Amino acid sequence: MREKPKLNLGLTAYDDLFKDNQELAEGKLPKIYDIPIELIDEFPDHPFKVRMDEDMDQLVESIRERGLITPITLRPKEDGRYEIVSGHRRKKACEIAGLSYVKADVREMSRDEAIILMVESNLQRSVILPSEKAFSYKMRLEALKRQGKRTDLTLSPVETKLRSSAVIAKEMGDSRAQVDRYIRLTELVPDLLDLVDDGKIALRPAVELSFLSHDEQQMVYKQIELCECTPSHAQTIRMRKISENGGLNAAMIEDIMQEEKPNQREKVSVPYGQVRKFIPESIPFEKTGDYIVQALEFYQKYRSKVPNLNNKNKTR
Repeated sequence: MREKPKLNLGLTAYDDLFKDNQELAEGKLPKIYDIPIELIDEFPDHPFKVRMDEDMDQLVESIRERGLITPITLRPKEDGRYEIVSGHRRKKACEIAGLSYVKADVREMSRDEAIILMVESNLQRSVILPSEKAFSYKMRLEALKRQGKRTDLTLSPVETKLRSSAVIAKEMGDSRAQVDRYIRLTELVPDLLDLVDDGKIALRPAVELSFLSHDEQQMVYKQIELCECTPSHAQTIRMRKISENGGLNAAMIEDIMQEEKPNQREKVSVPYGQVRKFIPESIPFEKTGDYIVQALEFYQKYRSKVPNLNNKNKTR
């Protein structure tokens, strides 16, 4: 006789009626293990930086006093080691605090599932650098493309028809165009990407620079160091067009960046050779401007203390 299908009426199972609260909780919560730190490997190409700042100091102190409150998430590897998915800062803080073991939630998951969890957990932080968004969005995008028509790791069957960048945009709160811009940053050389993280180059000019070859980008960076200024959006668009036509070189980059920008303040240019004799040899070239400003400030204070100096200058 064919067995009738069991109906799920949302009622408590018979065996569960005799479980206490602790047993019920243990059945729903993940099991936490003490894993030796020496067996934990970094997530491959982890895009988020572990910064040694004041927040890290506070986290280390908290772990020393109360232990690790929030376990990290690990993925078991075939060689018996573990790969960290979420909690790189906490793991580093435990190392600094001198712990040999770290509390961890160990989960079986695929590479793409690990990427998705890693990106989503780190993007909840209050401060995220452009480079961190760039590489995490790129990893998430590649994971979505590998999934193909799978919907178990995305949002719904409807979203699988969207572009992968549109899915990321919906999840992360950025526009699709903004997601694409951030991913373009992964084509920048490290020196220029650092300037973006430091807020010295805005996102859109940085995107235009990402279309230059790496050699051309290095030429731009050298010119930024020499003139102590960064190119405007319009200037980067011109560089990209010239590059696409195969004619961009160091001289052209210098000519473009020497042009006065519409919002640029007036500058006073002094030939370096004329002031070199007045500057101590211990002052490096890049600090010359700061030294001149300090010297003028000192001279101004001196003039204010010697009133007759102004009168003598007027009579001459």
